[in-house]
Amino acid sequence: MTFSAQNLPATLTLDASGGVITGRAPETPGEYVVTLAAKNGSGSDTRPFVVTVGDTLALTPPMGWNSWYIHYYHVTEEHMRNAADVMISSGMADYGYSYVNIDDCWMKKRDDEPYRDARGAILPNAKFPDIKGMVDHIHGKGLKAGLYTGPGPWTCAGYVASYEHEEIDAKKFAEWGFDFLKHDWCSYSAVAGGAELEHMQKPYRLMGDILKGLDRDIILNLCQYGMGDVWTWGGAVGGHCWRTTGDLGLQEGALLPGFYHIGLSNARHYEYAGPGRWNDPDYILIGRIGNARAHDEPPKPTTLTPSEQYSYMSMWCLMAAPLFYSGDMRYLDEFTLNVLCNAEVIDVDQDPLGVQARPIVQDDETLIMAKPMADGSLAVGLFNLAELSRPMTLDFSILPLAGKRSVRDLWRHKDLGTYDGQFTTEVPRHGVALVQLSRSD
Repeated sequence: MTFSAQNLPATLTLDASGGVITGRAPETPGEYVVTLAAKNGSGSDTRPFVVTVGDTLALTPPMGWNSWYIHYYHVTEEHMRNAADVMISSGMADYGYSYVNIDDCWMKKRDDEPYRDARGAILPNAKFPDIKGMVDHIHGKGLKAGLYTGPGPWTCAGYVASYEHEEIDAKKFAEWGFDFLKHDWCSYSAVAGGAELEHMQKPYRLMGDILKGLDRDIILNLCQYGMGDVWTWGGAVGGHCWRTTGDLGLQEGALLPGFYHIGLSNARHYEYAGPGRWNDPDYILIGRIGNARAHDEPPKPTTLTPSEQYSYMSMWCLMAAPLFYSGDMRYLDEFTLNVLCNAEVIDVDQDPLGVQARPIVQDDETLIMAKPMADGSLAVGLFNLAELSRPMTLDFSILPLAGKRSVRDLWRHKDLGTYDGQFTTEVPRHGVALVQLSRSD
């Protein structure tokens, strides 16, 4: 396959054989409409893209993979390079997954001195002998690289964090070429000086200001588990996305799996999300995953049913959540890729309008969420929380909508017809009907 582009800014270069765009953003802010073309022996196609240059990063929710729920403290440079390779070979990158992120445990562990180099910058541990080369490998695939630290003295797993070394560490991260930083609260409580809002905001405002001053764009993810209603102020301190709850991997379910509880909590904060500021309900845990309570146990297949996995992905996309898979990239099966890589479902998450879905109906058995889209349509999820399959009806008047609407099943890429006033469909136990309603002229 070969690629070409019309109206690509002069500061950017397209690799005709690989389709990777590299370079720096144009100096002049604004929107640059680019037409990309691809062709091979089977045919050709074109598609317009908009390159937006400005101060706001993460205009759509970031997408990628994170190492935590599969590798924990066993993570190595080889794992990261392999994940980047698989993101390309599996086709995940073709659907928008682009960040390859190390979580905790890449730096020196407590008592494994020296922790820092002669200049005071943080040192990686022996499992990361060439961290700059690793980042170059990831970038060479057309992907982005992310890593993890914290504002306290130590990370959650007991490795060195960035307390009192924030600026020199941030400069080192930029020197290595990282594009994403997860900043995890962890031990900061011991040095915060108090529990008031100003103390919660201080370390993130500090890192946010430092990152803004670097000659590199780095997405800042605030990981502090929703303390102090972070969704109301995360963007003001320099964050681009923020965890709204505790760790999903530690969330136990009763009648419903844990992701429902995390998702329903995150769904309440819909009014605070938008381009450059996203509510983060944690990662997508399907496929083969590790045990968040016993990190030495071998990875096991998810216990979620297929219907529950469709519901999981649908809920995250309706909520315009960052989409980070955290299962085992070495053993991606066809069904897991089917859940992760559905273009029309991902389009809901990545819609440029950037509105998070609002819960319209919510009770013990029913959840209906609706998300306005940039093209004027409405993405709607009908979630069956009950223990049996049943018909579910969407009454257009509760949206509110009037008149006829064309209904499309996004998981099946199938037009279901035109409906006047309401739409009814059978939804399996713990399943979802994810549909798009468009005006019928």
